[in-house]
Amino acid sequence: MSDPLYDLPTPAEGAHRPVYSLDDATDVPAAGGWSPAPVGSRRWNREHEPATDEFGAPERSFTPSSAHAPGSAKVFDLPAPTDSPAWPPSSYPSPQSWSAPAPVAEAHEAPAAAVFDLPAPSAAAPVFDLDAAPAPTTRVMPAAPAGFDPNGAAVHVELAEHAATKADKDLIEALCQVVRQGGSDLHVTVDAPPTLRVDGSLQPAISPAPWDRHKVRAALTSLLTPERLADFDRELELDFAYTISADSRFRVNFFQQRGSLGAVFRLIPTEIKTLEQLGIDPDLGKFAGLPRGLVLVTGPTGSGKSTTLAALIDLANSTRADHIVTVEDPIEFMHNHKKSIVNQREVGGDTHSFANALKHVLRQDPDVILIGELRDLETISVALTAAETGHLVFATLHTQDAAQTIDRVIDVFPPHQQDQVRTQLASTLQGVVCQTLVPRASGKGRVVATEVMMMTPAVGNLIREGKTYQIASSMQAGRDLGMHTMDQDLADLVNAGTVTLKAAMEKVHDEEGFHRLVTRVETGNANNMMGGGIDFGDAFSGGQH
Repeated sequence: MSDPLYDLPTPAEGAHRPVYSLDDATDVPAAGGWSPAPVGSRRWNREHEPATDEFGAPERSFTPSSAHAPGSAKVFDLPAPTDSPAWPPSSYPSPQSWSAPAPVAEAHEAPAAAVFDLPAPSAAAPVFDLDAAPAPTTRVMPAAPAGFDPNGAAVHVELAEHAATKADKDLIEALCQVVRQGGSDLHVTVDAPPTLRVDGSLQPAISPAPWDRHKVRAALTSLLTPERLADFDRELELDFAYTISADSRFRVNFFQQRGSLGAVFRLIPTEIKTLEQLGIDPDLGKFAGLPRGLVLVTGPTGSGKSTTLAALIDLANSTRADHIVTVEDPIEFMHNHKKSIVNQREVGGDTHSFANALKHVLRQDPDVILIGELRDLETISVALTAAETGHLVFATLHTQDAAQTIDRVIDVFPPHQQDQVRTQLASTLQGVVCQTLVPRASGKGRVVATEVMMMTPAVGNLIREGKTYQIASSMQAGRDLGMHTMDQDLADLVNAGTVTLKAAMEKVHDEEGFHRLVTRVETGNANNMMGGGIDFGDAFSGGQH
């Protein structure tokens, strides 16, 4: 008794069951139905494995019906028709949104046969045959939205275009006034006119007329997409960047006060200046060439920390063939790829948080990492680990001097970890740059004053031993090593006639020691300016190049 073959049920006489066949069905019985090839034939010899088609299924011959004459197109083996609903189902879109494609003449001789619009097959290539079903239809897609690239990439729509078409005209005019007058900030709040900050002082922007809460909300929300507006309504805080022209970009913070919306816009220079153009000692550029370690740039809000960091990153970008990764909230200065590759990630847009981005940054093969702000224990811990494992890390803190900066980093950790952190910091910290901006004696613009601490064996020992209060003395004695205190730099600016004694006194840490360093005497002229004062141009204020 022969071995049983694939036991498939025999369909009813004359049932239409198209199957996949590799041969022209001309050597099978004329009557319709299923017929296995004779035992011993090329395809069904049980002395060998059963012949299979290219999908691994046993081959069967098919007696073509009148609809499938010999030599017609081959089709896939589809299940026998059942009492399933007619095609297309009633849940499909209405016929008004569909259109039938032209038949593929190469694959179907019968003009009524509708097929999926596929490339014409070769003589032996199978196609789908849906003769028994109503003609399928082609879905009409909606028109592509503006800014859509059919190749799959979304075309970026410039924010300047959005500003020109949708943003509140009065608000845009106020922002343009910031640029024209060389201001640094614009404040928008209820029951006050939009207000500029120019050279450190506030003044009305457009007119003295105050904006009520409805005007403020309408003007500010005109800058937001629905998604960003939903984010603000949920968090009541929002940070983002906004562009109104090629040379006018702002860092924006939205907030709520007394139940009303408010905002502050900070003008971001589009040009990245060098350290020398900023009035900072060019020797600090050696930080950009370090192979590893942690460099902290600190100072109060609005002191130019981001501007200084941008100069250091641009220097590294121009001189190193490395991978630079920045994590910012939001992205302020835009860096192009130069000698290095620069990837800039924005919190809220490209990543959910500083901590989340830094968890994965070490897997992105970075050489240089910029952290916009060390906000919490987790961020500081990752920064120390990255610096310790051979990366150069730049970051910012809101501290006033080098000793306070080191204490702030250590105090974030629990007491039982602080000794370990002191040791870790002493081995990874390469330098601290603290800075502030002081009005110029000329009354036009501001100049940067800095405190610079370099890591030396003596400074490292003071950090390990918890004697950070002695670091200022080490900096005073280390001017030959590139170090100086804030008071020393302020005294130099006063002695050079760049700033007034009064302006410098507002920034000093040790008044008695500062007075010993000042050698210049003010002339007491009507403008309270230094005799022989020189205006070098305010590197940190727009329009004073």
